[in-house]
Amino acid sequence: MNESKKKFCVGLGVSGGIAAYKAIEVLRLLQKSDCEVQVAMTKHATEFIQPLTFRALTDSYVLVDDYEPNNPDPIAHINFSQNIDLLLIVPATANILAKLANGIADDFLTSTYLASTAPVMVAPAMNVTMWEHPTTQRNIETLKKDGVHFVEPVSGELACKTVGTGKLEDVENITSQALKLLNQRENNTSIQDLTGESFLITVGGTREAIDPVRFISNHSSGKMGFALAKAAKHRGAEVTVVKGKTSVEPPEDIKVVNGISAEEMCQGVMKELPNATVFVGAAAVADYRPKEIVTSKIKKEKKDSLTLELEKTPDILSTVSKNRHEGLMVIGFAAETNNVIEYAKSKMQKKNLDMVVANDITKKGAGFNTDTNIATIITQENQLDLPLMSKRDLANKILNEVIKLRN
Repeated sequence: MNESKKKFCVGLGVSGGIAAYKAIEVLRLLQKSDCEVQVAMTKHATEFIQPLTFRALTDSYVLVDDYEPNNPDPIAHINFSQNIDLLLIVPATANILAKLANGIADDFLTSTYLASTAPVMVAPAMNVTMWEHPTTQRNIETLKKDGVHFVEPVSGELACKTVGTGKLEDVENITSQALKLLNQRENNTSIQDLTGESFLITVGGTREAIDPVRFISNHSSGKMGFALAKAAKHRGAEVTVVKGKTSVEPPEDIKVVNGISAEEMCQGVMKELPNATVFVGAAAVADYRPKEIVTSKIKKEKKDSLTLELEKTPDILSTVSKNRHEGLMVIGFAAETNNVIEYAKSKMQKKNLDMVVANDITKKGAGFNTDTNIATIITQENQLDLPLMSKRDLANKILNEVIKLRN
């Protein structure tokens, strides 16, 4: 081991899953990034890979059991936890997540978690059914509330030959997120990984007038679009919002253009589009509008029914995609009630989108007027199924995928 002072010290926890061997790659990438790495393993992890492998790479004792006769430090879980800048667990099994969420400290790694004041980041990997189980999802929400950072698993073919979410994220991305967190905490600043990007985001719902009093609209609050705007601004991007009707106020320091109807929103978007590098159609734009707007209030006397003739509104997303300039990334949202993924993929192909964010608005905690969402992020080459999370967290997940596409 190079005796020169390393920039960071990372405690790498390895739990007992088939993806344990990938922790070796994470270790090597961290070392190449000027990190000292100390390794702690669960007993089941040693059945997948021997501690000797990590010891050879770190030139340090690999901690498995405080009570192991060869352990040079009888209170290692205290000293280990106080000497690290980050506790990074790769892979994090359903079992280890359950222990951490419920304060169980029956081995070295879980004891270290309770004893450490360093930030904690976990990269889960497990069978898709285990990942989606309500118990696992409750444990994840508990840990997030406790401040644990997650590198979410991705969708793909798992070791059990099934296909779904549960596959360990790429080791490069795990390492990158760990280093970003370390640098952010050291500098006490936000991660400016979107510097140079200019986001143009539509937000809220549109209103299509019937007469001076009545209109056609929807339940969009603007919370998701504003969460994206705020997160992108926080990460260094320039942000312009074209805003319909919303139930919340826009973030500060964001340029806002009003576009109440679909036509007005489309005009606002096309005016701002030449300056954008990323367009996000997060607004719920009315698909139809009255063909004729009555100039005076429609009276209900002697009318038991009212018939409106509707016509299509401008398709803002298609218009942007057809008029895209070089380097512009186009992202759409698909709020559906059935066949969500199929409709979202069809939308992506028909409108030539780079990414679509699909969500089932019938699910509890998802959709309009909530502070949370459940979504699937779809690109031409990948599908990322996400659990219930805050709209700000989802915004950052979307922005992470923007970074991947740019790279």
